[in-house]
Parts: sequence; C-alpha cells; structure tokens
Amino acid sequence: MSTSATAEALLALQRFGMGPRPGSIAAIASDPRGALLAELDNPPADPAAASALPSSGKAVRTVADANARRQAKAIVATRAQEEAKKQRAADAPMMAEDAAPKTSEMGEKTAAEAVPDPGRAIYLEEAKLRTEAALHADIGFTERLVWFWSNHFCISALKIRSMSGAYEREAIRPNVLGRFSDLLLAAENHPAMLFYLDNLGSMGASSVAGINRNRGLNENLSREALELHTLGVQGGYTQDDVISFANALTGWTWVPPNSSPEHGGEFAFNPRMHQPGAQTVLGKRYEQDDVEQGRAVLRDLAIHPATATHLAAKLARHFIADAPPPTVVEAIAKAFRDSGGDLKETAKAMIAAADSWSLPPTKLKRPGEWVVAMVRSTGITKVDPGRYTGGVALLGEPLWSPPSPKGFPDDEASWIDGAGRRLDITNSFAEREADKVDPNEIIENVFASAVSAEVKQAVGQAESRQQALALLFMSAEFLRR
Repeated sequence: MSTSATAEALLALQRFGMGPRPGSIAAIASDPRGALLAELDNPPADPAAASALPSSGKAVRTVADANARRQAKAIVATRAQEEAKKQRAADAPMMAEDAAPKTSEMGEKTAAEAVPDPGRAIYLEEAKLRTEAALHADIGFTERLVWFWSNHFCISALKIRSMSGAYEREAIRPNVLGRFSDLLLAAENHPAMLFYLDNLGSMGASSVAGINRNRGLNENLSREALELHTLGVQGGYTQDDVISFANALTGWTWVPPNSSPEHGGEFAFNPRMHQPGAQTVLGKRYEQDDVEQGRAVLRDLAIHPATATHLAAKLARHFIADAPPPTVVEAIAKAFRDSGGDLKETAKAMIAAADSWSLPPTKLKRPGEWVVAMVRSTGITKVDPGRYTGGVALLGEPLWSPPSPKGFPDDEASWIDGAGRRLDITNSFAEREADKVDPNEIIENVFASAVSAEVKQAVGQAESRQQALALLFMSAEFLRR
C-alpha cells in the first residue's frame, strides 16, 4: 500500500466518516473516493434494534402515562397519610406537630419510587442505538450526514427528552439521502419540532380558537425555518414574511399525550386554530386554507437559491474547513440547485470537489465525533450509554441538547477551550482499556502507521500503556480531520 493511498484513505475516513477502525484503511485504500460514493448508493441498513424502540408518539405517551400514575399514587399516599395523621392526633392529642411526617412530600416520594420516570431509559436506549451505529459503520459517511442534519434541524432533549431519539430516527435518518424538501417537511411537522419551537398553541388571531381563547400567533417555528433551516439569516426574507409564514403554520399541533392512549403525541392539524385566508411569503401568494398552506411554503423554501447557498456553506464548513474555499461551496450549491435539492447528489458533489481532498486535516472534531473515533480505533462496538452521554455532556456537547435552535457550533473557537476536559476523558478511557488495547497496534493496524514521527516517539517513550494511549488519543491524528 503506497503512502499516498494510505493518506487518502485515512482522510476519507476522518473527514467524511467516523474515523478509522481496525482494517478500514486497507479496505478502501484502492479507491477511497469510490468507497464513499458506494456508501451513498448503498447505505447501511438501519440497525435491527431500532424496531424495538418506541415511536415518538409512543414514547411521549409512555412518559405521560407514568406521570399520571405517579400523580395518582401520590394523591392516594397523601390521603392515606392524612388519615393516619388524623388518627394519631385523635390517639395522642399532645403529639408534637413536627414529629409527624410531611405528608405531601412523603406522598410524592412514595409515588416516584413506585413509578420511575421512563423518559431517561428511552433516551439512553436511543443513545445506545445511535452510538453503536457509528461504531459499527465501515466508513460512517451516512452516519455523519445523519449527525449533521440532526444538528441542522435540532430539537432539545432538555425540553422533550422522550422524543429526542425517535425524532432523529423518524424525521432525519430516512431522508438524509433523499430530497431536501422531504427532509424539511418531515422535520418541521414532527411533533418534537412543533413542541420545541412552541407551535403547538400557535393560533391565528382571526381563527375560531384564537378568537374564543383570546390567544394568538407564535413566530418561533416560522422564524427558525427561514433563518436557520432554509434561506439563512441573509436570505432576503422580512418580518412580514415571518408573520405570514407563521400564520400559514397555525393549526400545526399534536394530539395531547394525556388525551388519547392510541394517538397522543402524534401530529394533528386543527383547522379551528388556523388563520383563515391567503398568505404572502417572499412575494408569492398561497391560497390554501388548510395544512397544505404551510407545506406549500416549505416546498418552495426547499428549492430557493438562497437555501442552496446556505446549506452548501454549512456542509462545507462541517466536513471540510471552518473557512471552506468558495469554489467548494459553489460546487455543492450548484449540485443542490441542479438536482432540485437531491441530497445524495449534493453529497457526491462534495466528494468530487478537489479542495475536499487537498486541504490539510486541520478541522477540530466536535466532542461526539472525537469520542466515537477514539472508541472505534480500539475495535470496541458496544457502549454504556450512560457513560457515553455523561462524557459528551462533560465535553459541552450533551446528546440532542444544543444550547439554542442554531444547534451546536461548527468552528474551532467554540470547542478549543474544552481540550482540558478531553484530556480528563482520555485518561479515564485509557485507564479502563489499557490492559486490552495496545497503542502501537492502533498506530500500525488502525492508522497504517500514518501518524507523525513525533506521535510515534511520544507513544514509544511513554511510562505506561495508559499514558501512551492518552498521548495518542490527544494527538492531532485523533483531534483533527
């Protein structure tokens, strides 16, 4: 295997995939670019374990059911304790008041112990599935695209934890190699997105519900769809466009989880909440007077030229460089426009761009990518989801919980200050795995010796295998792509 072939294979795995694992460089060295294209044409099947996970609606209903049972048990426990307190008072009138238990607090504690929160268990199972899919992937280009688009159309597990993993499985994963319009529609009308961006109660001022309840419009979903998800902040829309689009999206809500054991938490269109009449967005008039009005706006936004430019810049910034060459951005945008928003063709254009391969691997990996790359290099394919989610949270990238609707940032300045915490994670991982993992094996068989002489020397001179692993995992070969 030539040095150049090894270097290009390693770049393919690092820049576009999830990082090298044992044997992966040799598997694609004959044609790294062709291997990436082949994965796009034949993406890996969804993990079999996904079929056992609940849908987003089922997940949120499960939590709602548990909350209802917990409340009922708390009420029953409190009533019983109140009766016991009355009985004690009757039997011993002089008993000190503070000798009796706090009934409401005890009732809540008893209920919580009897009915634990199922939301965390669902979240951890989803995290395990997602992480192990990345560890098992031969290259991981498709997984990287899932992670990218999930962050682009982000929600927050801090606001709706039970749905966070199912949202990615239902709205993002099936659409990352299809039409952007389908991905956009799937994300924007998913109940998790509607909940996250407060559209569930958005009502037209002149709608039946708006008049009767004296409530009105919420602009969050329309604003983020324009500013973040499609056109971009410089995309040419106005505040009037935001308002008109928000009116078009009124009535996009869900079936309340407590109201229906079968369909709670699922998307619903409520015509009583929808603002009647036509809406004008970006100079186009939309006459529909139902759920199709919002969908029509989204379909047009999906193929808008500004959307192509905005998405191309984000893709190039994520995969290639913090400041990607304009030629790469334009090549990606052109493929998007020419194909009508075909995301597979858009990804292929990124692979075909010469600068995608000529730029040095200086892009700092985000914490989640770095952790997965570190684990992949050892050949480990199973994870403790509690430990994994705790680790990435410590590094500032809690799974499915970005700080704002913008998602997690994609530039070095936002992450470089966390290098010290990465060292802590590295030391902990190296301590656990030192007796099973040889750093020299990683250098020779995972990286095919394509690491710097300085790294080889540092690993060779380390005082222990644990220290050698820590030095290797904190090297530029692991931190950057």
